[in-house]
Amino acid sequence: MSIAALPLDEVESMISSVRIDGQKEYGETVFPYIYACDAKLPGVDAVVPWVDKHRERLLEQAAAHGAILFRGFPLASVEAYDTFISALELPNFPYEKSLSNAVRINATERVFSANEAPSEVDIFFHHEMAQTPLYPRWIMFYCSQPAVKGGASPLCRSDILYEMLKEKCPQFIADCERKGLQYTNVMPGLDDAASGIGRSWQSTLGVNTREAAEARLRELNYSWEWLDDDCLKAVTPALPAVMEVSAGRKTFFNQLIAAFSGWKDSRNDPAEAVRHGDGSALDVESVQQSIQLAEEIAFDCEWQTGDAVIVDNTVAMHARRPFEGTRKVFASLASMQGQSFEVS
Repeated sequence: MSIAALPLDEVESMISSVRIDGQKEYGETVFPYIYACDAKLPGVDAVVPWVDKHRERLLEQAAAHGAILFRGFPLASVEAYDTFISALELPNFPYEKSLSNAVRINATERVFSANEAPSEVDIFFHHEMAQTPLYPRWIMFYCSQPAVKGGASPLCRSDILYEMLKEKCPQFIADCERKGLQYTNVMPGLDDAASGIGRSWQSTLGVNTREAAEARLRELNYSWEWLDDDCLKAVTPALPAVMEVSAGRKTFFNQLIAAFSGWKDSRNDPAEAVRHGDGSALDVESVQQSIQLAEEIAFDCEWQTGDAVIVDNTVAMHARRPFEGTRKVFASLASMQGQSFEVS
């Protein structure tokens, strides 16, 4: 009998929810939820029927808990990982269609490098593409090779962070909800892999000429300015800073921490990267409080070979610690969503 033909109940017996050090507890939820496969299965085809059977439950759990970590599953390659996440039947959100500023390289049609920024660069907490009108509902990660040292991917529950900020910084949260946020980014004429936000304006906007870039920005309701060295300064319209993901459950859904802390290279100054949607300045003390609290409640995903993670991008933020040695972590996006905001 081939491993792919194992009876489903036998595969079921090999998979269970587990607890590990550092896992967070919030009410009836844990963060992240963790499934472990305690048998060494040589092929991903053996586990696809399990994913197929539990697809809806897995997505419901990812939404409720914020993220699911799969450990010990037969994910020996990027191709196997692609097969695994494809079984979730989520609509692919191709990276080339995104407005993300990070340089990434595709490994398969739906899987790409998580970020090509140098290993010493911190990538700070953010919701994927919350700084744009288009964002993915789901972001999924896979590790084929952990770093020799460092390189964890911290995760943070933004609904918990929102509640903490509402208590500690009520005026700041009120301003975020009422005014939203506006982001400014300077894009180079050519990809700059030395920067965590170094994707060229051609690649970001999916165009080849300045005229086409301006048309796309106009369509997105951005403002813009052409700078020296073929750089393009783009300013978003006001976008939400808080999202109500379900009745009574709000998240601190934005790119504020990443923009304020990490949008820095030869073209960009974090001090100019993010403001309220009406153009007013942020309360710096409250932003610093946001950064501190996010770190306090973070779960550092210390990668093991073959690990996979599904993150509900509306509920949990992610980041990347600096590292030493070779680190190969890949990502995939799914279920494109749109957002808009009107300043009250």
